Amino acid sequence: MERRLTESLESWKESRFRKPLILKGVRQCGKTWLLKDFGRRYYQNVAYFNFDEQPELGDFFTHTKDVRRILQNLAIAHGSAISPGLTLIIFDEIQECNAALNSLKYFCENAPEYHIAGAGSLLGIALSKPASFPVGKVDFLSLFPMTFIEFLLANRDRNLADYIRQIDAVQAIPELFHSELREKLKTYFITGGMPEAVHSWVETGDVSAVQGVLTNLLDAYERDFAKHAEKKDYPKLSLIWQSVPSQLARENKKFLYRVVKEGSRAREYEDALQWLTDAELLYKIYRAEKPGLPISAYDDLSAFKVFVCDIGLLRRLSRLAPSAFTEGNRLFTEFKGALSENYILQALLPQLDRLPRYWTDGKNRNEVDFIIQLENDIIPIEVKSSENIDSKSLKAYGELFAADTKLKVRFSMKNLKLDGNVLNIPLYLADSASTLIKICMKPAPASSDRNT
Repeated sequence: MERRLTESLESWKESRFRKPLILKGVRQCGKTWLLKDFGRRYYQNVAYFNFDEQPELGDFFTHTKDVRRILQNLAIAHGSAISPGLTLIIFDEIQECNAALNSLKYFCENAPEYHIAGAGSLLGIALSKPASFPVGKVDFLSLFPMTFIEFLLANRDRNLADYIRQIDAVQAIPELFHSELREKLKTYFITGGMPEAVHSWVETGDVSAVQGVLTNLLDAYERDFAKHAEKKDYPKLSLIWQSVPSQLARENKKFLYRVVKEGSRAREYEDALQWLTDAELLYKIYRAEKPGLPISAYDDLSAFKVFVCDIGLLRRLSRLAPSAFTEGNRLFTEFKGALSENYILQALLPQLDRLPRYWTDGKNRNEVDFIIQLENDIIPIEVKSSENIDSKSLKAYGELFAADTKLKVRFSMKNLKLDGNVLNIPLYLADSASTLIKICMKPAPASSDRNT
């Protein structure tokens, strides 16, 4: 498999200002594989330590803060020398040892020549506790489930992936590629981007095997609720998690606690919901009161939507059968197009440095699915699940905020096209959204004055 984040890891390795790295990401999105693969390719040696499989490793960190002594003990446990700059030290499941997480501060200060990367299934939970966070002493990278382009590469469709990556102008995609990419996207909606599910599809071509993988992942998450959350929160976590398809199936996808359980209130469930977002299983997308800068300054904290970290997991969680794959565009349009919206969010996340928001007018008559901040511009985004591109909400937004709206974006099954200030991006090009937006917003070159 090829992961785009490898380029960021290369930059981290070569940086003069490198600090110990924390690689964040939802459980089973490929963090361990990526770090091991990166170590094999870019270092002479990899020293791998797993704090979940070997909890006794924690003794190396609880009895001393002397990094030289810690390194000596790690080298003995590893069975070979750990050399600065030549060995990648991987601390896996580092959230299981708070002392090891805190030790990154001392590695940064006292042994910066050593290359250390930490990862864990529920790092977001550990980092949400101030005592566990070595403030200012670590670098962060986030790994997400595999993108559609990464899926194409894994599926041996390098020609299509390379074609997408070389697009540098807004012009219609040739019909041969347009139709083939739409079909490949249907498969991605089935598998999602969790590496094990993608691997299962690539190796077997068996949808039932993919179903089994996704079911096992969902079961593993439920076990995490019981193992890692407070006992009193476990039933609430499960209820929220199971309610997400129902939340997204509503015409107005605003999260409602009463959908979780009849009569439930925010104060009873908000801690459990925060746990799920800290675990990066769910994303809370807040309503923006207006498209101002910075976008986070205008959050309506009482109104938000909730999406799942991976489209394949959402499809399986919603019990939508893969048979929809053969039924035209049904897979894209099922339950109010929620799969398509989740897919677009999933594609946007690696391209942005902050979460998108969504917008509604005061009377909730018009709703724009997402608004994003790209550098110092606010871009409204509408997601259409078919070739029907009528969008009164996007039009209403453009009229209301005309002075501040340079470009509007619509994702749909239609071909790539710039129509006035509306950019239509085919769903299968979502991974290239920021590139295409920047192309459209680039100032036109000034015409030379030919008069003499």
